[in-house]
Amino acid sequence: MPEGDTVWRACKRLNQALAGQELVRTDFRVPSLATTDLTGRTMLEVVARGKHILMRLSGGLTLHSHFRMDGSWHLYRPGERWHGGPDHQIRVVLETAPWTAVGYRLPVLDLVATDDEDSVVGHLGPDLLSPSFDRALAIANVESSPGRTVSEALLDQRNLAGIGNFYRTEVCFLLGLHPWRPISAVDVPAAVDLSRRLLKANVRNGTQVSTGVDRPGQRSWVFERAGKPCHRCGTTILTAQLGEPTRERVTYWCPACQPES
Repeated sequence: MPEGDTVWRACKRLNQALAGQELVRTDFRVPSLATTDLTGRTMLEVVARGKHILMRLSGGLTLHSHFRMDGSWHLYRPGERWHGGPDHQIRVVLETAPWTAVGYRLPVLDLVATDDEDSVVGHLGPDLLSPSFDRALAIANVESSPGRTVSEALLDQRNLAGIGNFYRTEVCFLLGLHPWRPISAVDVPAAVDLSRRLLKANVRNGTQVSTGVDRPGQRSWVFERAGKPCHRCGTTILTAQLGEPTRERVTYWCPACQPES
């Protein structure tokens, strides 16, 4: 699933291309919006809120989308071949004079009043990539459930928005935390601060790197490295499923660098 830095970069590209442009054609291919026509409205801005994308339009409307596992937005020049996937995977087309934005495999696509954006993103905790990030609130949110595992707490977007499986896994490794360590035994401010530093660094870099080495096979300490030797100590990386409420995501850890106690 794309994480906060990936969504932020996508929004930046969309905003640079579409902001200030009038929509000359729109084509919605989801039943709930099949008769919607936004032609004539101006795209005011495209912003990220955690892993959510908010396209704010003139007339007080916001088009809200979320990538979930494999959604994406693509930008094309007039006459350029679309290559984001087969046509049946297209959910929406937004056309301006210089650009066409095509949303593929978007599992979430809603049109809401801009004044009512909280109906779709109001549940989110502080956005780690926001210039106005509320550090104190994020820490308090995470610490509010001391018996919860660090993995569950960091992935919960109601606590703080933007962390996905890559960052949660790598933060746990870098802080020496076993994935099932309870929050009561975690330095929560350190975990929040490290999460934000990694996300901000990778927004600039354009790739997800936690090791400082931007080369294939060396970008992560433990993420997607099950069965391989730990870069730090050589111990074999383990993997397991995390249960609810994290929807059985895979976790990775080094049993030597991240002991259970």
